[in-house]
Amino acid sequence: MLKFKRAYSTGLASAIPPAKLKYVPTSGTYPKGFLASGVFVGVKPGNTSKPDLALVTSDRPASAAAVFTKNKFQAAPVTFSRKILQSKANAGLRSVIVNSGNANAVTGVGGLEDAASMARTTDQRVGSDDSTLVMSTGVIGQRLPIQKIVDHIPMAYHQAGDSHRHWLDCAKAICTTDTFPKLMSRTFELPSSPGVEYRIAGMTKGAGMMAPNLATMLTILATDAPIAPSLMNPLLKYSVDRSFNALTIDGDTSTNDTVALLANGAAGGNEVSSEQSADYEALKNLLTDFSAELAKYLVRDGEGATKFVTIRVVDGASEVASREIARAIARSPLVKTALYGKDANWGRILCAAGYALISPPGQPVNDVPEIIPERTSVSFVPTDGSAELKLLVNGEPENVDEKRASEILEMEDLEILVRLGTGDKSIVHWTCDFSHDYVTINGDYRT
Repeated sequence: MLKFKRAYSTGLASAIPPAKLKYVPTSGTYPKGFLASGVFVGVKPGNTSKPDLALVTSDRPASAAAVFTKNKFQAAPVTFSRKILQSKANAGLRSVIVNSGNANAVTGVGGLEDAASMARTTDQRVGSDDSTLVMSTGVIGQRLPIQKIVDHIPMAYHQAGDSHRHWLDCAKAICTTDTFPKLMSRTFELPSSPGVEYRIAGMTKGAGMMAPNLATMLTILATDAPIAPSLMNPLLKYSVDRSFNALTIDGDTSTNDTVALLANGAAGGNEVSSEQSADYEALKNLLTDFSAELAKYLVRDGEGATKFVTIRVVDGASEVASREIARAIARSPLVKTALYGKDANWGRILCAAGYALISPPGQPVNDVPEIIPERTSVSFVPTDGSAELKLLVNGEPENVDEKRASEILEMEDLEILVRLGTGDKSIVHWTCDFSHDYVTINGDYRT
């Protein structure tokens, strides 16, 4: 029997889908002092042309921080990079080196040696010891073709530049099943340094194996603002919790998830050194908003996804409970398949909300009335500005206009609004639908 081999990778080896082209920037404004590149290695045997080795490097020492996956089987690059940041106390970092096509996860002592080799080779080019973070993404359980990778790191360094093309090549090189590269840049000012233009750039990858506690995502954020090393962790964690940890594709959490932030201060101005300062508050809001926009690209590129769905849970007793309810709805296969089928089966939404707060066996029962059926309401909210379609009001089902429901579900973007009626807390979560293509893509990803 013939086996037809399917290839799912970025639109870098093939054309980017027309519907996704609008998300790919044609220009950008990138942070001073940073260079980027993306070069071809051929890490995965089936890859014959796609760039798969990425480098972001600063011309001077930078403050840095990273947030990592909570999966117990953490990949070698995660373990290595965490130790580097701890040993350097978030100061004096220069580079991030990334390979796609192989996750270097569950690879034992040899995998750690490979991650260290990638960092050491990069450090030699940059001229600074112990200054490189390492990321890998791709198939789990296979050793890297490490010699091929380290042999190409000098090329990645010498080809690095500060143009839009360099940054876009870099964003392409970190992708796996993504259908388009995800890159953003922005300028901003800080209150204590009026007139100084700061810049931030970010790239991310991921399309499947994605759920809170990060996702199968790698994200690199770089800014030329001067930020004290001691502020990097709280700044990044705050923004990640409200962006990359507020999305779900399929409910899985990967072994390699990493979001890294580097700040080299190349633009000058006053250093941000206090959490009580107006500068810190401005940076926190900027980074959160910027990260949220990047995270939305991940949802829009969910494997086989046809819809971008915002789940808004409001009037909750606590943010924790509201978040768990939203996550349960977002990862429910029944909800996601109904959305793909344009079926206004809102009972599935209620079902997911109803089991979201059930205590696991052996744990104390949560008796706090965080969800009360008689106070719960559910609506579809269209993105064209027209009125919401109420499905359930205070526990009582509405006489749903099925034609109107179908019109809303035909839209690429829509919102599910859940009112709990138990408090004043609210959260936002992003997800997508499940299509036939999700099964097809993941059915032969490794082979």
